[in-house]
Amino acid sequence: MARIGATLAVLVVLLGGCISVHETQRVCDEPTGAAYTETVEVKSPARVLRHVVLFQFQEGTSPADIRRIENAFNALPSKIDAIYDFEWGTDVSTENLQKGFTHCFVVTFLSEADRDTYAVHPAHQEFGGLLKPFLGDVMVIDYWAK
Repeated sequence: MARIGATLAVLVVLLGGCISVHETQRVCDEPTGAAYTETVEVKSPARVLRHVVLFQFQEGTSPADIRRIENAFNALPSKIDAIYDFEWGTDVSTENLQKGFTHCFVVTFLSEADRDTYAVHPAHQEFGGLLKPFLGDVMVIDYWAK
């Protein structure tokens, strides 16, 4: 059954042009722990604007403070409707070229206007206030994905 579903998903992607299929597994909150799989079709926009943010924390910043900052940045998509997509992670490169930057956050927007709304949004400004005392350096790059 799963093999047929995977085959159908591949066909939908190949024949559907800009439609992608995402499969997720969720566990119910019930004590039985019953799980189900749901397939959702999502149309991808023609272009997206990526806002890439790299952080280097000041020496001596505690793991607890870093975790608070991670959680606060991670909460922004639920507070700012202009954010289309969001992901983040910590450096795992073996090239040793990170220059002290440890965290990367990628915020995706559908327009420059959405990015501008995000930049001045009170939740983003509040996050900046939380981050500032611990920030050693920051690098930001915005680009239109091709």
